[in-house]
Amino acid sequence: MPSKDLPRDVGAFIRDLRRNAQISLRQLAEQAGVSNPYLSQVERGLRKPSAEVLQQLANALRVSTPVMYLRAGLLEEKEGHGVLTAIAADSDLTIAQKQSLSQIYETFRRENARHAEAEAESAKQAEAASEAAAQAARAADAAAAAAGRAAGGPTQAPTGWPGDAEATPTPAAETAKPVVKKTAKKAVKKAAPRAAEEEN
Repeated sequence: MPSKDLPRDVGAFIRDLRRNAQISLRQLAEQAGVSNPYLSQVERGLRKPSAEVLQQLANALRVSTPVMYLRAGLLEEKEGHGVLTAIAADSDLTIAQKQSLSQIYETFRRENARHAEAEAESAKQAEAASEAAAQAARAADAAAAAAGRAAGGPTQAPTGWPGDAEATPTPAAETAKPVVKKTAKKAVKKAAPRAAEEEN
C-alpha cells in the first residue's frame, strides 16, 4: 500500500484510531495512564511517546503493539509487520475488524513459531539419543574385546555351544595341554625316589 495512504506520524495514527473507536481524548488518556495534555501533544506530533506509552495506548485502543511500534518507527516492516501495518491502514475495515485480523494474524505467527521450536527440540533429542546408543555400542565392543584378552583367548566365542562335545577348543586350551603334561611328568619323577626311600 502506498505510504501516502498512511498517516504521516504516530500521533495522527493514534488520533485516527481514537476517533474510529469513538472515545474522547480524556478517556483514552485515562485508559492509557497518561495525562490529557501529554496525549494531546502526542496526537499533534509535538511529543514523541516512549515504547512503554505506545504499548499502553495500543492496549487501550485494542490494537497490536507491533503496529504501534511500526508507526512510531521503532520497528522495520519485516517479518510480517508489514501485514499488520496494511491492516491498520485499510480504510475499508472498521476498527473492530482491524483488531480481529491483527489478533488472528499474530496468533497464527505465535503458533507457527512454537511448532517450529518443538520440531527443532524433537530433532535435537533424537540426535542425542542416537549418539548415546552409538556410544553404548562402542563401549560394549570395547568390553568384549577386553574380556577376550583377559581370558587369553580370542575376542570372539568358539564355534558350538558351551559344553558341546563338538565345540572347537580355543587356542588357549590347546596351548595349555603340553604344559600340563610336562608338569605332571616332573611331579612323578620327584615322587618316585621319595617312595623308594620310605619302603626301605
